[in-house]
Amino acid sequence: MALAKLEKEGKLKAVITQNIDGLHQKAGSCNVIELHGSVLRNYCERCHKFYGIDKIIDSEGVPMCECGGRIKPDVVLYEEGLDDNNITNAVNYIRHADMLIIGGTSLGVYPAAGLIDYYSGDKLVLINKSATPYDSRADILINEPLADVFRNFI
Repeated sequence: MALAKLEKEGKLKAVITQNIDGLHQKAGSCNVIELHGSVLRNYCERCHKFYGIDKIIDSEGVPMCECGGRIKPDVVLYEEGLDDNNITNAVNYIRHADMLIIGGTSLGVYPAAGLIDYYSGDKLVLINKSATPYDSRADILINEPLADVFRNFI
């Protein structure tokens, strides 16, 4: 909810996440770039028709489309590439940010971790309970769990 509040106040332009659970939207964030997709969106591997989560929950066994194709969650699995549009949007937001807040990630999963290299703004804030390879670049470094930081400061 803290991120949604910052977005509503015009202080946050976008949430760029590797999470696939839709919790940012559930908390009220509107402009969310889901780098690894979402389990709430599902599609037919054959005809590419999209389905909501209810189709998955209500099916017995492997969910199937009317065309006979399998229905798969719209998430990036290992060895699958990220969506080019999501990467382009994320890079644009990062390039134009005057402050970049990165939280709750070890910055060890690529290509998402490499997005930090597109940032050239004034303030880089890293919030993570453990060290990251980018800690020395941070203007503000907070080694606490992200939820605790947001609960106490926002």
